Amino acid sequence: MDWMYPKPFTYSLSVQESDIDGLNHTNNTCYVKWCESVAWQHSSALGLTIDDYHRLDKGMALHKAEYEYFLPSYANEELVVATWLVRSDKKLRLERHFQINNIRSGDCIMKAKWWLICVSLSTGKATRFPKEFLACYSDHCFPIGEI
Repeated sequence: MDWMYPKPFTYSLSVQESDIDGLNHTNNTCYVKWCESVAWQHSSALGLTIDDYHRLDKGMALHKAEYEYFLPSYANEELVVATWLVRSDKKLRLERHFQINNIRSGDCIMKAKWWLICVSLSTGKATRFPKEFLACYSDHCFPIGEI
């Protein structure tokens, strides 16, 4: 696969009939859900799960998202969803990038960026990273620059 950065965290999926919209291709909301799914899988693989978020009363909340769609996908096509942690200010902000490719053709279907902010789950207010977030997220960023 031709990835925008080396060493992605990935998972593969097959486009289901239920993913297809009135235009006979994958609905854009599916790509958003797949990005969320790979982000959680990646976080869990790095050592932070949703249970840890609740235990710490901290979470990474989506502040801004950007999606670029290049090609459609269709029922029964096999896709690979990739993600990278790319930037962190090591205090409160984190940036995550995504890429979805068609496995058979290798074509890039979509690229996305998320800008996340650490928040207190009980108040919803921005808060500094706990040490667990620094170890899990900031220390595993692919270094493409500072926020």
